Amino acid sequence: MKKLIGLLSLSAVLALSACGAATLEGDQAGDNGEVEELAAEDITIGLSISTLNNPFFGDLQRGVVEAAEENGSTVRSVDAQDDTATQINGIDDLIQQGVDILLINPVDSDAITPAIESANSAGIPVITIDRSSEGGDVLTFIASDNIEGGEMAAEFIIDLVGEDADVVQLEGVPGASATNERGEGFMNVANDRLNVVESQSANFNRSEGLTVMENIIQSYSDIEAVFAQNDEMALGALEALEAAGMTDVIVVGFDGNDDALAEIEAGRLDATIAQQPYEMGTIAVDTVYDYFSGGTIDEEIGAPLELISAE
Repeated sequence: MKKLIGLLSLSAVLALSACGAATLEGDQAGDNGEVEELAAEDITIGLSISTLNNPFFGDLQRGVVEAAEENGSTVRSVDAQDDTATQINGIDDLIQQGVDILLINPVDSDAITPAIESANSAGIPVITIDRSSEGGDVLTFIASDNIEGGEMAAEFIIDLVGEDADVVQLEGVPGASATNERGEGFMNVANDRLNVVESQSANFNRSEGLTVMENIIQSYSDIEAVFAQNDEMALGALEALEAAGMTDVIVVGFDGNDDALAEIEAGRLDATIAQQPYEMGTIAVDTVYDYFSGGTIDEEIGAPLELISAE
């Protein structure tokens, strides 16, 4: 049975209507404050996802597609397969197809800048989801508070194993804003209250989480807890720990995907910082409708987080 340990949100998620009647507070989107208004059925949305191999991003895509199709909009999706060059090429294709707006979930927050600048030059507005961009003009960034989520994970570990415990952090894709922010939040707490013996990238990938954790175990046999910056790596680490007979090690993931929730229910995984990727997708589409109805939008739109643990 799952229980809610904590709940937070960057800000109250605004109730946006599917027809775009809601208005968000903030600066007017667009260079000159003027937007060509479009009905939902006349809008083509370009969607670039970092990887569909991760169930989290599959749910995000599903949220976008289902919300758009319900209102008669067209969605054209491209899968970057966790490769920046592939993502940039895919976005270029969407720009050439003349999409009305781009929703981008970057592989790398720095490397995505040229693609966003290309969209800017073509006059196509851009919304980033889950991961931000370090450059280019973006209408808004839709995400959970990754820094706060990392802090939540560290506090949870301390509650279970106490201060000064030997812990490991598995990091995500280098350069991704989610990697940077979740690591920053975790270390905000861990620097003074935990002993982080190792922090390595496993690229948000389950099989790499398994391999990296196997290698770490060879050097550190007294690990008390693992924080993985997403659930896929947490599940890989869990497999490695169980194979080594280290079943008492606390493992905390991030995202709240279905596999992680099932392992929490089974009592194998200790906790996850749960995001709501499907809702991120629907929020993004509602924001598209708001924009094309002449509304104003915030520079950032928050999505809720919760820490879910087994009782």
